[in-house]
Amino acid sequence: METSLETVALFSLKLAYEEEGLSPILRDDMVMGDYQKDVFELLVKRGDVQTIQFKMNECLGLAMVALGGVEKPLGRELHKLSADFRQAQSLEQLDQPLLALKIYLKDVL
Repeated sequence: METSLETVALFSLKLAYEEEGLSPILRDDMVMGDYQKDVFELLVKRGDVQTIQFKMNECLGLAMVALGGVEKPLGRELHKLSADFRQAQSLEQLDQPLLALKIYLKDVL
């Protein structure tokens, strides 16, 4: 789960900040500091669903803006997938929406 959380954060930040012709955003870039695998690993061990959702919502919000918001088709789909993620009440309930977000953002990139 930690790797998927990091990947969704990375894909979201790539959508928000990566510019064509410049160096790509990588997992070890400073912008990823609060969204690295070890940070998520600690949160998963604690079972801290709310903080995981908060951190992911920060990234997904940036991606939403980059996709044009809910007024655009890509933004509407991201909003729908994000809602499923936000509604999860346990770590187990995060799995499916997280996977869907990961696949969607990879396809968008």
